[in-house]
Amino acid sequence: MNQVRRPEPDVTVVTGAGGWLGTALVRALTTGEHRRAGTIRALVHDAADADRVRGAGAEPVVGDVTEPATLGPLVDGVSGTIDVVHAAGVIHPRRTSDFERVNVDGTRAVLDLARHAGVRRFVHVSSNSPFGTNPLPTDRFRANEPYDPYYGYGASKMRAELAVLDAADAGLDAVIVRPPWFYGPHQPPRQTTFFRMVRRGRFPVIGRGDQVRSMVYVGNLVDGVVRAELVDTPAGRGWWIADARPYTVTEIVETVGEALRAEGFEVAPNRVRLPTVTGRIAETADALIQRAGHYQQQLHVLGEMDKHIACDISAARDELGYDPAVALLEGMRRSIRWCVDQGYEL
Repeated sequence: MNQVRRPEPDVTVVTGAGGWLGTALVRALTTGEHRRAGTIRALVHDAADADRVRGAGAEPVVGDVTEPATLGPLVDGVSGTIDVVHAAGVIHPRRTSDFERVNVDGTRAVLDLARHAGVRRFVHVSSNSPFGTNPLPTDRFRANEPYDPYYGYGASKMRAELAVLDAADAGLDAVIVRPPWFYGPHQPPRQTTFFRMVRRGRFPVIGRGDQVRSMVYVGNLVDGVVRAELVDTPAGRGWWIADARPYTVTEIVETVGEALRAEGFEVAPNRVRLPTVTGRIAETADALIQRAGHYQQQLHVLGEMDKHIACDISAARDELGYDPAVALLEGMRRSIRWCVDQGYEL
């Protein structure tokens, strides 16, 4: 399919600019391969993040999607075109009520801002969690996949998507990108823990480790987001943005070990094999804890480790011209080098 790209906007608004994807996106738009001449306005939580995005060449706005009164400066004083990339959200909160407050109410607040400001295109960053898990290792989430949310986070991201689709029906040019588990530079501490566990041979693999998982290198995801913003498509579309193919959990662990060795680290053979029932026990406990309004990150992640979660990116290839350039080994090596540059212990 021939893609028609719109000109870059005068102002690009990025929410969640202090997070993993937001940081990578701001840097790509200000100094990286997607550098643009227009203004980048970045929503951040505090002064430290404001200094960081200012140093990258963006205009920081300190605020919170859960406090609509703080969002006005993102669009104030703009006479030209505005695009919004809504990357703010919470994945691992302390309480499950934060899912609704941040992911649903926060998305509605940014949508209201976009409507009143006459935003040209609104790109919502969603997740695989609104669609649950794949019943079989050969199954793939498709562009028109029905919702089947996975616990609190999945339900909140589903409701956020529905709010975006309602806004599109009402006339806002809004689209959705759906990344799975992503990796790469600017990662949070939990990803550094992942590297340490693999290096020490302690990453918990359930059963044979043949669970199929889609992943996306953060640079590939940035490219997909930019294409979703600039390629002229109908409103209301949603695309899976991931690496070229899914990987098995065993392949992921082995490839991370290979990447660590290539970057000069000693890596112990992985010795932690858990029975298949472990995932079901963790998932049951996770469900009970969430039902009580609480959230335990390690338990939730373990409960997902026996699941297949894989997607089909063909719609993004056809409609956006998306072609993921970085695969798992190279992406993990870049991520490890970034951690070393930051002085993180692996």
